[in-house]
Amino acid sequence: MKYKAVIFDLFGTLVEIFSRQEYENTLAEMVSILKAPYDEFYKIWIQTADQRSIGVFRNLEENIEYICRELKISISDNQLKLARQVRFNFVAHSLTPKKDAIEVLSHLKSKGCRTGLISNCSTVPPIIWPDTPFAPLIDVAVFSSSVGLQKPDPHIYHLATKRLSVKPENCLYIGDGDSHELTGALNVGMNPVLIRNPDEDSANVLRVNPETEKWNGLIISSLKEVLNLI
Repeated sequence: MKYKAVIFDLFGTLVEIFSRQEYENTLAEMVSILKAPYDEFYKIWIQTADQRSIGVFRNLEENIEYICRELKISISDNQLKLARQVRFNFVAHSLTPKKDAIEVLSHLKSKGCRTGLISNCSTVPPIIWPDTPFAPLIDVAVFSSSVGLQKPDPHIYHLATKRLSVKPENCLYIGDGDSHELTGALNVGMNPVLIRNPDEDSANVLRVNPETEKWNGLIISSLKEVLNLI
């Protein structure tokens, strides 16, 4: 086996990337429950994205309450509970495996290849994660909000390889190029691979600082191609 471990991104790689429309519709539903002005709420929600990602807000409720305080809006416990549930439902649905994801992960495990995950995300995915079909197939899952680090910080990659007990050069990193993750993986000595399905390239997908257009490294178009690389 050429590599001892394969580390995956989550959104856009193992699951479909967020649809911008679905993402905004979910926020609109939350805003309606909270009786907040959409544009102002959306602005602060985006501004606090990094804080969500590194766990500054210990949970979703803290983030919502912060925004409402900034907007000088008083909300009830029930409004907070309902808005939280809308967001949880959206994220839970988003964690539906991509086609071939479970098959590929199962095959890697059967071959004795270690599997890992590095995801820039809020505190919501780690809560839902144990109930997903991914959990038994991923040896080490590193969520940015749980460790206070986010890609492309080199420390988050090193943390994953340390927990997997492998060296970076013995790892494949598979991602869709969000948050400069591929360059981050390359800079610590990993072997990064861009997964890019042309069918997913549209203005309606929500990517942060995508590096897909400038990527000169290896590119695959489906998860099954990972099996040809190990």
